[in-house]
Amino acid sequence: MSAENTLTKAEERAAAQKLVAEIKRLAAKIGRPLRYMEVCGTHTVSIFRAGLRQILPESVALVSGPGCPVCVTADDYMDKAIAYAHRADVILTTFGDMLKVPGSKSSLAEAKAEGADIRIVYSPLDTLAVARENPDKKVVFLAVGFETTAPTAAALTLAAEQQGLANVYLLSAQKLVPPALKALLTDPEVKVDGFLLPGHVSVVTGTDVFQFVADEYHTPGVVAGFTPVAILRALVRLLQQTAAGEARIENEYESVVQPGGTPKARRILESVYEPVDAPWRGIGVIPKSGLRMKAAHAAHDIERLLPLDVPVGDNHPGCRCGDVLRGIISPPSCPLFAKACKPTHAIGPCMVSVEGVCAAWFKYGQGKFEFGKQK
Repeated sequence: MSAENTLTKAEERAAAQKLVAEIKRLAAKIGRPLRYMEVCGTHTVSIFRAGLRQILPESVALVSGPGCPVCVTADDYMDKAIAYAHRADVILTTFGDMLKVPGSKSSLAEAKAEGADIRIVYSPLDTLAVARENPDKKVVFLAVGFETTAPTAAALTLAAEQQGLANVYLLSAQKLVPPALKALLTDPEVKVDGFLLPGHVSVVTGTDVFQFVADEYHTPGVVAGFTPVAILRALVRLLQQTAAGEARIENEYESVVQPGGTPKARRILESVYEPVDAPWRGIGVIPKSGLRMKAAHAAHDIERLLPLDVPVGDNHPGCRCGDVLRGIISPPSCPLFAKACKPTHAIGPCMVSVEGVCAAWFKYGQGKFEFGKQK
């Protein structure tokens, strides 16, 4: 447990005040507007819940990047998932936050209401029991996530092979964070002075995979924990680098994250998957940013066994989720935000997921905070 997690509320406030004072001092020294991007949905929610944006100096802006795996999942993946769900010989297993993610014309929630057999699971491995109980069905797990959850999807494949469950399949749309950072850094519309790097992803990947951010793009990055104090400490490190004109990858989450990550998880992942070009909602196709099952495990790849010709649908008119994911605009700048698009009736995936920046902005952006200033 990190030191920040053991602080009382009073100690946390006092620590935050000191860190904010240092941020203000460094920002004044730098003397220009600064933009730092988090690329982790848990960071997004923590920042909003604590009201960190409200206690920072006006010259320091925190912007949210593509850190929510549900949010960056393209329409055509959802359209494929819905098409599989409507087959009488298929059972879909999925995490609950995928149900309301819109495809081009429908959602899994609507498919379920129409009679599709869709089961909510809390772990990919729960799919094994569903497959054993339904040997006459193709049981397809929707494998969506970043490096954090991809090893568990790979473990599902290995477990199915070990247990002889030939009716377990994956529809894969896992994404890799480092290629997305490269895409952001080469996007002329995206302006950032540094990255709050994702803590959970870094547990698996380690910090070494982000070194190119500093070496090739002279942009600082700091792996951060998830408490308000941990995020502020990482932000201080970012400003210190900016003030000194330096760019390094630093680790503010050393109690959990190691330079080389978690070798066992990476071995499991690499034994099942290989990198491929993949589409990201709002960004486009990013080279080698997705994961495809290797040929040795093709028997559990539903797209190889049962390919579907699903037309690519159009994004929802007016939805600017893609611009939100790149930090180009904030959610209130989208014409649908808090009007046609709300958590109870989400049009874009950024409003669907609990880690989505639109959902976080809707819930916390205009309300009370845990310990930040109140509006």
